[in-house]
Amino acid sequence: MARVRWILGFLALICASLTVQGSASVRPISDAHRSAALDLFASADGSYASLEETYEALRTFQILGLEKVSKSSLATCPLVVEILGSSSSTTKDVFHALRLNSILRCQIDAKTIKGIVSKLQSVAKSADSLLDLYYSVGSLLHIKNQGFDVSLSDASGVFDSIKALSQSDGRWRYDSSSAESSTYAAGIALETLAGVVSLADPEVDQSRIGVVKKDILKLFDSVKGYDDGVIYFEEKHVDTNEYKGPLATTASVVRGITTFVKVDSGKLTIPGDKMLGLAKFFLSLGIPGSNTDLFDQIDSLSCLENKRVAVPLILSLPSTVLSLTSRDQLKVEVTTVFGSPAPPLTVNLVEAIGPDSRNSPTLENQVLHFDQENNIHYLDIQPLKLDVGKYALAFEISLQDSDLVNSYATGGRTKASVFLTGTVKIDKAEIAIVNSDFGSSEATQKLDLSRDNTLSLSANHLQKLRLSFQLSTPLCQSFKPHQVFLKLRHETKLEHIFILEHSSKQFKIVLDFLGLVEKFYYLSGKYDIELTVGDVAMENSFLRALGHVELDLPEAPEKAAQPPRQPVDPLSRYGPKQEISHIFRSPDKRPPVELSYAFLFLTLLPFIGYLIGLARLGINLKGFPSSALPATFAVLFHSGIAAILVLYALFWLKFNLFTTLKVLGFLGTFVVFVGHRTLSHLASSSSKLKSS
Repeated sequence: MARVRWILGFLALICASLTVQGSASVRPISDAHRSAALDLFASADGSYASLEETYEALRTFQILGLEKVSKSSLATCPLVVEILGSSSSTTKDVFHALRLNSILRCQIDAKTIKGIVSKLQSVAKSADSLLDLYYSVGSLLHIKNQGFDVSLSDASGVFDSIKALSQSDGRWRYDSSSAESSTYAAGIALETLAGVVSLADPEVDQSRIGVVKKDILKLFDSVKGYDDGVIYFEEKHVDTNEYKGPLATTASVVRGITTFVKVDSGKLTIPGDKMLGLAKFFLSLGIPGSNTDLFDQIDSLSCLENKRVAVPLILSLPSTVLSLTSRDQLKVEVTTVFGSPAPPLTVNLVEAIGPDSRNSPTLENQVLHFDQENNIHYLDIQPLKLDVGKYALAFEISLQDSDLVNSYATGGRTKASVFLTGTVKIDKAEIAIVNSDFGSSEATQKLDLSRDNTLSLSANHLQKLRLSFQLSTPLCQSFKPHQVFLKLRHETKLEHIFILEHSSKQFKIVLDFLGLVEKFYYLSGKYDIELTVGDVAMENSFLRALGHVELDLPEAPEKAAQPPRQPVDPLSRYGPKQEISHIFRSPDKRPPVELSYAFLFLTLLPFIGYLIGLARLGINLKGFPSSALPATFAVLFHSGIAAILVLYALFWLKFNLFTTLKVLGFLGTFVVFVGHRTLSHLASSSSKLKSS
């Protein structure tokens, strides 16, 4: 039963996810992103595969407030110093090293910086490739931001070299020989132009900057979007080697625009709904699965929140499922993309369209209350007499301080969807067996669908089973759930499922067993009856056992279809197996105890005779060697014989045959060796006595 309830809950969850899809469900950056950053950029010693990856990791940690710089400083600073001090380093390597040094603050010699500046200024003046200009200008800008006096004397010429690569639609080419333009390259070009303006001495003419501002506005003409306000940039017909996905492309454009706006003395007006749509795009990605994608997401959102452009304000719902039974409140959070509190504002629920509203609002113009302690806007839905079901909501945000209208992007209407759940009333539940001939029925039995039932019914193939009941919402409206079906399970585990029809505020089903004999494979016997009613808005969804019906069906004809074989549960092989009972051979009959003791005495007689013989003859130690080495071998020889006798005793009392043979092999070899040395000494001594 527990497993079936779990399945019902899972199906309801799927229904909820399908119906909520497409609504505004973006959430600000949270601790889940910080945890993902620690996992994706994990490093035991603070080092990474490349300087670019190191910068992405440290910049992400820096934005998210994760302290990871000190460990990477020890591992990376020597490499940064080496690259900046090498004359063979490429402009790209120098750029990544200087960009990384803006975070690590490694100790770089002023003489080294001076040599790098001279080289980069030369590259910036002669380069005709967008990437070469990007790396050289970007490197000079990083040096300037680290406290060194750096400038571009021919800034206007460099500016014109970059602008020459632009196209009429706001996109850029990577170099003059490229036939195709790129949206991703537009972001790089805008960053580079911003760097040129910052380094310019004298300043760049404002007319040139005005032309670039028009290019930025043209770039938004090619933006892609969805109905919920999400917008993003995408590449068009770019070579496979240069293609970037929507995330990388949009991130590049956002960096370029926000960087250029920072150096523009005149105000570049970008509609707030555009900036909000870009922020929603990054947040709608959830948590990216790669470190580069996570960096692009976090870094771009950081650019949107640094007040260079209108700061997007994100309206989100902490919960999209509200219980009428628990008197839940509709809660709304309005924060920046990183979850920082928004300035004083008002949230208005413009309209709410219910499940049976037929596009006419159920609610209109409800101003939400503000809980300053929890930074939550809320609305009590209990007094509004709302019924269960899905509601399409539309919110509007208005800033209380009119001076902040251009500083924050609130967008237009923000749409969201919520489910109101409640307890559904179940009335007039009845079940009966009906005769097919005249429609008359046996006694109709009432059902209590709030608990399992144990009805016992019987029928033949000329009768019918009728089941009916009514469902109503807390406001006494007819309720039609997603799942209403009846299941009959034969004692052979064969199941049959029937969908209940809804008409005239009533669910009803009539099973004509005469027309179902083939579907039932002519199987007579006991059928368990189960009723399932479930919906995402129905808090008391249930699966109820109603009892069983004993069916008497006719015999199956010869050519009737056979019931399918029931699948074997694959997990059953891991279940408990039948216990194996062992039957051991009965032990052999043992001799009487007296006979055993008599045999033991006879066994010991030779040993006793040996001891008596020794006592009568006396022990002669005259031949025992007197020298140290032969005496040692003699003692070891007698000790080995004694050890063999002890082994025999242990074999009798404790050891098995295999253990005894292993030890005996070792002792035997030892006794043979020391015995041979002892006997050799005795033989040598005897021959000397005879010769003398």
